[in-house]
Amino acid sequence: MPLTLVSERRLAMTAAHRNSGVPPLVLAAAAALCLMPMSSAVWAQTPAANSTPLQPAAAPTLTLSQGKGLSVTSADERFSFGVRGRIQLRETIRHESDFHNETQPRTFRLFTYGHLLSKDLQYVVQLAFGAAEYDPSSPSPVFDAFVDYKLHRDAQLRVGQYFVVFDRARTIRESALQLVDRQQVIQELNLDRDVGLTVLSTDLFGQGGKLNYALGIYGGNGRNRTSNKRAGYLFTGRIGVKPFGQFDDDVEGDLQRLAKPRLAIGLAAAFNDNADRNRGTIGTAYQEATFDYKYAAADLVFKWHGVSFMAEVLTRQARVDSKTNLVGTATVKEWSRSGWGYLLQAGVMITPRVEVAGRWDELRAVGNTDPALVTLAQTQGHEVGGGINIYLNGHFLKLQADYAARFGPKDVPLWQVVRLQLDASF
Repeated sequence: MPLTLVSERRLAMTAAHRNSGVPPLVLAAAAALCLMPMSSAVWAQTPAANSTPLQPAAAPTLTLSQGKGLSVTSADERFSFGVRGRIQLRETIRHESDFHNETQPRTFRLFTYGHLLSKDLQYVVQLAFGAAEYDPSSPSPVFDAFVDYKLHRDAQLRVGQYFVVFDRARTIRESALQLVDRQQVIQELNLDRDVGLTVLSTDLFGQGGKLNYALGIYGGNGRNRTSNKRAGYLFTGRIGVKPFGQFDDDVEGDLQRLAKPRLAIGLAAAFNDNADRNRGTIGTAYQEATFDYKYAAADLVFKWHGVSFMAEVLTRQARVDSKTNLVGTATVKEWSRSGWGYLLQAGVMITPRVEVAGRWDELRAVGNTDPALVTLAQTQGHEVGGGINIYLNGHFLKLQADYAARFGPKDVPLWQVVRLQLDASF
């Protein structure tokens, strides 16, 4: 390799280090990646007389930025590979009948992503290592592992493990939330992640993103699980309308503060056949019983001039309230978990970097359902909360503080929580 070329590359990497403050180890790895295509395997042997000298193969493109991590794209743009990380450091003070304090790295995520052969064939793998992120029934750290293939503008195919494409409030990325944690009604009634196949489009019929849809079939067991009970599946369908055109409805808040109004309306339905957990794809596994659940959702997102508003209503209804089975020599009665709820959430950017937000949500039990859900709805079924965000680099680097209280018709001690969090994506 010509020495001038090596020297120029070293000088470029040194300048990048000085200007960015990136750790030398990262830049060393980047330099190695840049120099790999320049190895002797890519250079031809000394050309014969009267022949045209061969040129070195083009170097891959290397990018490094907060929130997107480190990525490498081949010179012909047929392949790319990226890696990035995210952490949440959280301080929590909770009070019900007594005070409890907790300081922890709530979330630690590692992502790899890229495309193969074509930009239309993309992949994502997300691993979660936070202590509170493991499913007790399956200690695997895999959250997402899927492939997206854009067959056509109107038909994109997604296969693997990922968020079930159902309601908007659950599929908003955790890193893009206005308040520290999700609403109670979403934690109870959502469909979370599952393994399956979805056909979808974000721009149906080429109308500038005004129409979208998703049709999916999933295993119904949730993420990283298997079941020895009778097979059942989860079927989902969603349709959405954005009358003013495409925008970032999968991110809470209006950090862009655009003068153009943006609106998204969505409707969804799902059927979970033979669910072996009390909340469908999540929750406690039953000893013997399985239940059929029907789901429905309607949601709305609006943004304008730094003001954002989100509303959603969700319902989950079991076909039967309970089942009694013989477990060993004991007769065990197991309950399904039917309920519905709604949420209202709004935020205002008071400066380009500071936002205030508030929410109200309510969870209700339906019929003669699981007594534990009835008790939860009667003691903590109403939730009110508010918070403030300081965006140092959008949702990629932010400080959040919030307060939430839960209460219900029954006269019990008020459930309260105060949280302070640093959320950083690298």
